[in-house]
Amino acid sequence: MAEFLKKAFNDMKESAKAQHEVDKANFAAVKAESKAQWEEAKMSPQARQEKMQKEREEQIAEANKRIAEANERIENAHK
Repeated sequence: MAEFLKKAFNDMKESAKAQHEVDKANFAAVKAESKAQWEEAKMSPQARQEKMQKEREEQIAEANKRIAEANERIENAHK
């Protein structure tokens, strides 16, 4: 029984350490994303507009790629 409890507490200790590492990584990610949002908010209107235009162009390119793939699947289904 004592060995079982020792193993159980050791497992809980290891699990807590692993979860702490996950929490630290998530906190760092949120902190970096927050800083990025803050820096983006300070962008000039022209720089923001250029960034948004680039994002729109990327989305359009992705949508066109998906359309081409879907059309190819349709053609293959009719064969």
